[in-house]
Amino acid sequence: MSRSASWRAALAVCALVLVFDQATKQAAIDALLGQEAVELPLGFQLDYVTNTGIAFGLFSDGEGLVIAVTVLALGLLVGWFVSDPARPNLWLATGLLTGGALGNLADRIRDGAVTDFIDPPSWPAFNIADIAITVGVVILLFTYMRPERK
Repeated sequence: MSRSASWRAALAVCALVLVFDQATKQAAIDALLGQEAVELPLGFQLDYVTNTGIAFGLFSDGEGLVIAVTVLALGLLVGWFVSDPARPNLWLATGLLTGGALGNLADRIRDGAVTDFIDPPSWPAFNIADIAITVGVVILLFTYMRPERK
C-alpha cells in the first residue's frame, strides 16, 4: 500500500471508530442512565458504567497521568506510522488504536470518566473504543513481530 493510501486508510478507520464509539456511548447514556441493566444472552448486560481509570479501573485517581500516558502512547504510535506507513497492517492498527484512544480521551476530558456499557459476566464493563484498542494492539503485535519484506 502506498504512503498516501496508508494515511487515508488509517484516518478513515480512526474517524469511523471515533464516530461509532461516541454515538454508541451517547445512545447508552440516553437509554441506560438511571435505568436497570438490560439482560442479554450469555450473561451479558447493557448497563451504564463509568470508569475514571484505565483498563480494569487501574489508576482511577490519576486522571492527569492517564491522559499523559495516552498522549505519549499515541505519539509513539503515530511516530512509528510516520516512519513506516507502508508496513503491512500498520495503518489498521494505527487507525483502531488512535480512534479508540481518542474516543476514551474525549470522554475523560468532557466527563471526567469513560462511559462503558457492555457488561459481561465476571469481567469489567467496556465500550467500542476498548474493543478497537484491544484489536489494534493485537494487530500491532503481529505487525511488529512479522519480518519486513526486503
